[in-house]
Amino acid sequence: MTTKGFVTNGGIFALGSNFKDRFVPNYKKLKALVDHCKAIGLKIVLTQGVYDMAHIGHARYFEEARKHGDLLVVGVDSDKKVRARKGPDRPVVPQAERLEMVTHLRSVDIVTVKEHNHPRWHLVRTVHPDILIVTKETFKKYNKKQIAELRSYCGKMVVLNPMATTSTSAKIRLLQLKLAKRFEKAIIPKLGDMINDALGHDKK
Repeated sequence: MTTKGFVTNGGIFALGSNFKDRFVPNYKKLKALVDHCKAIGLKIVLTQGVYDMAHIGHARYFEEARKHGDLLVVGVDSDKKVRARKGPDRPVVPQAERLEMVTHLRSVDIVTVKEHNHPRWHLVRTVHPDILIVTKETFKKYNKKQIAELRSYCGKMVVLNPMATTSTSAKIRLLQLKLAKRFEKAIIPKLGDMINDALGHDKK
C-alpha cells in the first residue's frame, strides 16, 4: 500500500476511495498481498458478487462481513460474467463503475474482478480466506459436493441473510413496471386519439 492507505487495527484503512491502491486485478499480486497480510497475523475475509445498482443492502452486507475478520477482499463479477448469468440486459451499472463504487464503502479493503473465463472458485482458491462470506440466496444454489469443495478452500464459511428488503433484481423489475405504467398512461391515449383522427380523416 502507498502512504494514502495504511494497515491499522488489523485492516487496511484507506483515506477516501483510493481506487488505484485498493483495486488489485492481477491475481498473483493479490495472492502475494493476502499472504503478506496473513503472515502478520491478519484474518482474511472474502466475499464476491455482482453489486449492481449499489444500495443500502450492499453496504450493510460488507459491514457485517468485515466483522468476521481483519481484512475484507471483495470479488466483483465482470460485465461478461454477469451477462452470461443474468442475461443481456444486466448489469445495469458497468463494471468499471461497480468496482469503483465498492471501494467507496469503508468496510471494503481490497477489490478485485472475477472474469468470465476464470475457472470455478478461482478467486476463493487464490485467496484461501480464513472466512468465506456467502449470501443465503447463493448458498441455497450449492449442492453438498460444492459446499464441501468450497469449505476445503477456506477456514470457515459464513452465510449471511439479506441486508435489505428488496434485492437489485427486484428493484429493476419494479422500475420496469413503473416505466411501463407511465408509458401506458402517457402514450396509449395519444395513440388512440391519433387512430381516431386518422379514421375521421379517412371518412372525409
